[in-house]
Amino acid sequence: MMSQLHRKLQGAGLPPMMPPSLGTRVPRHKKRDYSVLPWNNYFDSREMVVTSRGSFCTYKKGCTGPVVVCLHGGGFSALSWALFSKHLVEAAQCQVLAFDLRGHGDTKTSNDSDLSIETLSLDVGAVIQGFYINTEPPPVVLLGHSMGGSVAVHSSKIDIVPSQIGLVVIDVVEGSAMESLNGMKSFLRSRPQMFKSLEHAIEWSVRGGQIKNCESARVSMIGQLKPCVSAKALPSADYHDLTDVIKEEEEGESAGNNTGHQSSSQTVSQQTDVPHEWRIDLEKTEEFWSGWFKGLSSLFLSTPVPKVLILAGVDRLDKDLAIGQMQGKFQMQIVGQAGHAVHEDAPDKVADVVATYMIRNKFTVEGEYFHRVTPTC
Repeated sequence: MMSQLHRKLQGAGLPPMMPPSLGTRVPRHKKRDYSVLPWNNYFDSREMVVTSRGSFCTYKKGCTGPVVVCLHGGGFSALSWALFSKHLVEAAQCQVLAFDLRGHGDTKTSNDSDLSIETLSLDVGAVIQGFYINTEPPPVVLLGHSMGGSVAVHSSKIDIVPSQIGLVVIDVVEGSAMESLNGMKSFLRSRPQMFKSLEHAIEWSVRGGQIKNCESARVSMIGQLKPCVSAKALPSADYHDLTDVIKEEEEGESAGNNTGHQSSSQTVSQQTDVPHEWRIDLEKTEEFWSGWFKGLSSLFLSTPVPKVLILAGVDRLDKDLAIGQMQGKFQMQIVGQAGHAVHEDAPDKVADVVATYMIRNKFTVEGEYFHRVTPTC
């Protein structure tokens, strides 16, 4: 039976009173998790491949089929391929080999500041030869993003990988790349130079749209940053031991031997709760920028292997590539709702594109979770 007050309120056209049991408290949203994820959630192994050109940090996924060698963009690291690698080996029977280019990640060379396209291309051949030092390399598909895409194209042109069968380039086109160089310095100077912790850096990258996929940012940002040299002098720095959060490397990973491989013994090589800064000062690489992209379109079109260009938007296509695409010289695929780091923002979609490309060209066969993609053009 309604109370007299309740009847009066209802008669006045006011909404009925909330039953006391339901309450009026608004539920709080759960805070988003920006903690670091370990690399071995996605890759099978991590090894240092020692060559005459330096010691290169490599990550491997899969054990059969052709190997897709992934080359990251400037400022990124091999960890940017983590989610993509996991999706790709599930979509197609293949392997993934990603490595930190010189001056990036955990790779060490005698001259980390030499990022000329010639040097980077020769590094690719050395790493593949060093990784397969005791056996013939399997068929190789070179895949590169941004600067890494240019390295993949130049490596293909000089035939540095004799077993190469394919080429995939992600979101790098000569015309738009050369135009963007004018604003590159402004962009780099607009970024924070230091972060309170890795978690703060991950949050910044996701909120700012550098990497739209939070899970990818949680595993890849550690490859872009390093603890500040002066961090120990900061009394506010919290040197928290994360061994209760980040597990040790899986048991059973083979130890290093005389083949030039040195296995990693831990999943994360740096503390996360201390101030961090960028691993590489990209402004200091300005002298190499034009060399990365000048003449790229014609080199890409003349590469004598099946190739695919993956873009975040059709507006990125320049004149030479537009003509080449109409002539059927390469396959083009647009991945919408993604930023420049297409393979991080939409790793499953990019993996489906690459898997479809490899199966269409009879490089391999379908995996358990293969999803065929219709080419954009």
